[in-house]
Amino acid sequence: MDFGRSFSFVFEDSDWLKKVGIMALVTLIPVIGQFVLIGWGAEIIRRVVRGADTPLPELDFGEQLGDGFKLFVIALVYSLPIIVLSIIMGGLTAVAASVMDYDTAQIIGVISSICFGGIIILYSIVLVLILPAAYGNFAMKGNIADGLRIGELFGYVKNNISAYLIVLLGTIVASFVASLGSIACGIGILLTTVYANAMMMHLYGQAYKKSVQA
Repeated sequence: MDFGRSFSFVFEDSDWLKKVGIMALVTLIPVIGQFVLIGWGAEIIRRVVRGADTPLPELDFGEQLGDGFKLFVIALVYSLPIIVLSIIMGGLTAVAASVMDYDTAQIIGVISSICFGGIIILYSIVLVLILPAAYGNFAMKGNIADGLRIGELFGYVKNNISAYLIVLLGTIVASFVASLGSIACGIGILLTTVYANAMMMHLYGQAYKKSVQA
């Protein structure tokens, strides 16, 4: 894994500012723009795995929109346990508040938060390790089902845990980088969001490449 490469590869494209700027403008389109950005990232994963991470992909609106939507579906499926547990936790708290006295309802709420909240936190940690492998599998194979082969993906992560921990670190750094754009107001955060996405997808590609070569 080359952590520094994920930061620098963008700037090796002589047209990087134009390409990043175009993607930044695309993200202004509600919902659809985010799908296109994710799909653009899928192409970065492909290029990294194939050993040709530059130049940056051009905008291919239809293709990238389709890829982005499919990746959204994959992420949504993996997020369902968190959604269900959150609904159950909120429901128990609401029911307790409506049929029990205040003190008992508070106790039920605390117990519910500890139990369900703990499970959600543990699952979220697993999720952030599995998703990069799922994105890589989809990017290279092209079907939603490929991103949901949980046994295969667990094997990738288990056999290359250090790589996926680096991806986790990179995700945290990318979130920080994306937030830096707020200093430059409006357009700044759009540019840093696109750059952070490229950086993160480059790491996804590196980890996946290491997985399939192991």
